[in-house]
Amino acid sequence: MRAVVVYESMYGNTHLIADAIGTGLEQGFDVTVIPVAEADQAVVTEADLVVVGGPTHVHGMSRSSTRKSAADAAASGGGELTLEPGADGPGLREWLDALGKSRPHAMAAAFDTRTVMPAAFTGRASKGVGRELRHHGFDLVTEPESFIVTKENHLVAEEGDRARTWGARLADLASPAGRPVAGS
Repeated sequence: MRAVVVYESMYGNTHLIADAIGTGLEQGFDVTVIPVAEADQAVVTEADLVVVGGPTHVHGMSRSSTRKSAADAAASGGGELTLEPGADGPGLREWLDALGKSRPHAMAAAFDTRTVMPAAFTGRASKGVGRELRHHGFDLVTEPESFIVTKENHLVAEEGDRARTWGARLADLASPAGRPVAGS
């Protein structure tokens, strides 16, 4: 079985989480982890499981204006922030808008990174990603998941391990043994 993890990342934290999820998925899938700028329709169409995630910006998925603000922060941050390659280009919102309908009932999962504050204050990009995936014909195998970044823009220590565990759980949920039998 094939899985693809499509991610958007500004400063590298979401990229690290995507890689960790991919590692967890390897127990049941041939896995490709790919930035959104390189993820074409074929990558999605050929996958049995599509996992999509990005950073939370202003309570949801990034926009052109929030990506520009992130790039400006990196440029003026004195070297503390480094912008990921392609981070200033189109993001998940634009990619999902252009996705089109997938195979009916293909499996998917959504994740995000957000700051350490409660979701009621930060929002969660994964909720919008999950909603868009369902709109495009995907069945979510689990609820959207958030991974936490400090206010200083570093992953909280245990989040990489938690992402690997979540990826392994996704592999179990999306495996034929983990799915309910139709009509039962």
